[in-house]
Amino acid sequence: MEYGVALFHTTSMALKAEQRLKAAGLAVKLIPTPRQFSSDCGFALRFCWADRAQVEELLQTGGVETAGLRRL
Repeated sequence: MEYGVALFHTTSMALKAEQRLKAAGLAVKLIPTPRQFSSDCGFALRFCWADRAQVEELLQTGGVETAGLRRL
């Protein structure tokens, strides 16, 4: 399975994203930001890459600001 990560500027946005995506029934997990990606926040949210479009839409409609979505 391919995974992606959502990167964030703040920890509060990472937590908000986790709550929003879990409430929508998506399998997500907060992880330390992978070394290959720079981020202002030490946390990233791992998700199934196949769910990328849904993740992007839920975060946008939920007012969650990201520093980008990247494939792992």
